[in-house]
Amino acid sequence: MTTATTDQPAQSPRQPRGHPDEIVIGLVSISDRASTGVYEDKGIPALQEWLGAALASPWLVVTRLIQDDASTISATLVELVDEVGCDLVLTTGGTGPSRRDVTPEATLAVATKEMPGFGEQMRQISLNFVPTAILSRQVAVIRETAEHAALIINLPGQPKSIKETLEGLRDAEAGGAVTVPGIFAAVPYCIDLIGGPYVETNADMVKAFRPKSAVRAPRQA
Repeated sequence: MTTATTDQPAQSPRQPRGHPDEIVIGLVSISDRASTGVYEDKGIPALQEWLGAALASPWLVVTRLIQDDASTISATLVELVDEVGCDLVLTTGGTGPSRRDVTPEATLAVATKEMPGFGEQMRQISLNFVPTAILSRQVAVIRETAEHAALIINLPGQPKSIKETLEGLRDAEAGGAVTVPGIFAAVPYCIDLIGGPYVETNADMVKAFRPKSAVRAPRQA
């Protein structure tokens, strides 16, 4: 069973888990115009829809829509990990080369470990479509405290690109077989390694990869 809720106050207590393996996911959309109501944010709805289809184990979502400001971004990431207790935080927006794009710097500022493979794979996926993918600066990091750790990943801002980078690329002529793996296939095992809940996915959408020694018996219905 999956669950999805949103929580938008300035400060939030640590989210209680309805199940020991319920993953708490923070979704952060970073946009000056969307955060002030100039246009409707599309990043968070796209992520919630994708997660609803991809996750097979319990999950809870906490959302934030914020301005493109380094101190605000860093403070939001710290709050979601340290106070709310998110195991995974996904951001969208602010990863290009313009002067207002500061999401990678704000993310690195709160990191204890860098995870460069995520950014490398996202750019590799996007390069299948546009040469300007090399201008994207997404990063992924681990943030650790004494009691908790979380994986933070910067994603693209466009819903289509979000889906492609998470899910990977498929060959329509080969029955939808994955030709370029998406980054989410590695997320559940990363969450395992930092002490988080055991996340299961719908394999027809994205198959989580774990070493055989780390695979649990199938969840009972």
